[in-house]
Formats: sequence, C-alpha cells, structure tokens
Amino acid sequence: MLTEPYWFKGVVNWNLIKTHWYDMIRVVLSIKAGKVMPSTLLRKLGSYSKKNRLYQAFLELGKVVRTMFLLDYVSNVALRHEITAITNIVEMYNAFLDWVFFGKLGAITENDPIELELRLKYLDLVASAVILQNTVDMSLAIQTLMSQGELIPMRHLAAMSPYITRHIKRYGDYVVNLHNIPQPLEAAINLPPEIFET
Repeated sequence: MLTEPYWFKGVVNWNLIKTHWYDMIRVVLSIKAGKVMPSTLLRKLGSYSKKNRLYQAFLELGKVVRTMFLLDYVSNVALRHEITAITNIVEMYNAFLDWVFFGKLGAITENDPIELELRLKYLDLVASAVILQNTVDMSLAIQTLMSQGELIPMRHLAAMSPYITRHIKRYGDYVVNLHNIPQPLEAAINLPPEIFET
C-alpha cells in the first residue's frame, strides 16, 4: 500500500478514496454492464469537478495508479524498452501520415463536419494502400533473396517498417486503370495457406 508522497508532489488523499469507495465500485460495475457510457459518465463527473467529491476521489485513485506505474517504469528495464518501441512505432506512423497528407501542408481548411470526416477517411484509405503495397514489395524482395540462398536474420526482418516513402512519387499525374484488377494477395506473395483461413 502506498504511503509515500505521490511522485514527490503531495500525498494521496486515502480518506477521500475510502469514503467514496463503494460509489466508485458501482460506477465501474455500471460501465462494465453497459448501463452507462464512459464518455457520458466523464462528462457528468467533470461538471463542477471541484465540488464533485466522487470525481475528486477518482482523481486521487488515478494518482495512485499513475504512481505505481511510474515506479514500475523506473525499476523495470524491459517495460521501458517495450514502451519506447511502441511509442516509436506510433510516431513513425504519425510521421508517415503527415508525409501522405502533404496537400495544403496537412491542414484541413474546411469547417464542414462531413468534409472533415471524408478527408480523414480518404487519408486513412490512401495510407493503408501505400502500407499494403510496401508490405507486398518487401515480402517479394525477401522471398527473392531467400530463393537465391540468402540468409536473412530475424532481427533484420523485425526492424523493417512498411512506412517507407523514398520510392514514392507524391507529385505528378497518376493514371488509374480500373480494368487492371490486381491478383489476390495470396497469389502475389507465397504465404502459408493458414494465414488466409477465416
């Protein structure tokens, strides 16, 4: 049980948590049972938060959880490596999206909600298409090297990313042939059949 100061910035108000513990449990069970949406609950709890004791109790509990996580993070090297690796992947994807969304410097100038939603969906579609093509191209290149007797260490494969962009031309005209239907992915890449089983 935590008795030390909350990350050197104060002390957790355990009495407040203890006083509202059963109410907090009821809130959690209501969310788990689907009786109330988390977003609705947060909005209600956030209203007049300085006067809402239940909201304040959840804040104190959050301090406990964050402190325990930070202590684990400081003392656990493997956890730090895992979080750093995941964070790097997310940052790489965000940088990739910024690269794809180069028109108007990546700014959406319209204030129409429907247009905003369409832009984001189109961005996701284009980014997914580029990622898929990159994955197919890399897989074919790896298979070609392996068929020639090259040994590719797993650590090299693990370090590969589908977010590469240096081979893609963003500017210019693109001719789309709707009659040129690409072959199925399982035919383009020689993958084990169980991957495509549903």
